[in-house]
Amino acid sequence: MQPVTLRPIEMRDWQRIHEWASTDAACRFQPWGPNQPEDSRQFVADALVAWQQEPIRRRVWAAEADGPGLVGLGELVVNSAKHRQGEIGYAVHLDWWGRGYGEAIARALLHRGFGELGLHRITATCDPRNVASDRVLQKVGMVHEGTLRGTHLLRDGWRDSNLYALVADA
Repeated sequence: MQPVTLRPIEMRDWQRIHEWASTDAACRFQPWGPNQPEDSRQFVADALVAWQQEPIRRRVWAAEADGPGLVGLGELVVNSAKHRQGEIGYAVHLDWWGRGYGEAIARALLHRGFGELGLHRITATCDPRNVASDRVLQKVGMVHEGTLRGTHLLRDGWRDSNLYALVADA
């Protein structure tokens, strides 16, 4: 696993994000994309607005590694502050696939969610066809709780989602 540092996303990150968010390969299992430049700029602009909102509902971090710089993104959404529930998501630049950055980002997000935000339960979903993401979620200790049917409409039809979760005291 490669070490990463999470920092708040900045507007200047949109071009690096767009490098992968505009590709078919990166968007294959996503309900968004491939992005046009304005889509990527708007994603970052919306993420910056979320950083200003209290209570915390959504945080997007740029994931940086020594050498390559920005290698991906991590996102944490607080679904219920009352019940201390959150959800994580991550994306890795295509140039850095298969090098452990997805796992490093997911671990850092779990640390932020449980440690800094005091969440009790954190979930993540992925397309069952996305074997690499499935593997990442298992490596970070998340438990497969089932498969949700027909959750997202993608370019190739309806997609199922594997649901993973981790509970703070488990």
